[in-house]
Amino acid sequence: MIRRLLLGMSLVAVLAGCGGSSEPVEELNVFAAASLTETFTALGETFESRHPGTKVIFNFGSSATLAQQIANGAPADVFAAASPSTMKRVTASSRVFARNRLQIAVPAGNPARVAALRDLARPEVKVALCAPQVPCGAAAATVLSGLQVTPVTLEQDVKATLTKVTLGEVDAALVYRTDVLAAKGKVDGVEFPESARAVNDYPIAVVKDGDLARAFVELVRSDEGRRVMTAAGFEPAAP
Repeated sequence: MIRRLLLGMSLVAVLAGCGGSSEPVEELNVFAAASLTETFTALGETFESRHPGTKVIFNFGSSATLAQQIANGAPADVFAAASPSTMKRVTASSRVFARNRLQIAVPAGNPARVAALRDLARPEVKVALCAPQVPCGAAAATVLSGLQVTPVTLEQDVKATLTKVTLGEVDAALVYRTDVLAAKGKVDGVEFPESARAVNDYPIAVVKDGDLARAFVELVRSDEGRRVMTAAGFEPAAP
């Protein structure tokens, strides 16, 4: 009985080894700004379908944090940041593929009646901003220049900042308009003309040279990639 059991186990092991594995054989590590979560996830699925045996591993977060991780040796093949200045901490060789601008995110129905940027200075309005060292925080500082706005919280990336609105913890937040669209009705967006003073360019670069890394960058910068970005609310890159 024991002998038959051992033989059976051996046969299963042999068949498993001969049958091959359905697991991806090569991984592509893409570090990307948090505001790219939805668009890059979609492009990653497209990329995997066109490169069988490849798995795209995303690390989304604050551009500043990701740049520091890469500088410390994190295994990134591709880096997409929300500002050129952040990208320069990693490499001087990058190409801008999209642009983004700020919008005021408010809870659905806009209970605090925020209608303009100056309303964020009202003392009763609780405001969330990105931390100043990350691109969305730097953009917020630019547009708020001259206004006395005291945020109740400073978050480490734009998604965390938006979450404060969706949870009803604040009355308003300065985030990218693409994030308002991605929230799919959970928040409302308030446009403001001052946003034109701080339009963020998004650069992308190959960090570790390889065919897959170059192919992913090409997909992002292709006509198909631009359609995905534009549908999500991004603006085309400047010529």
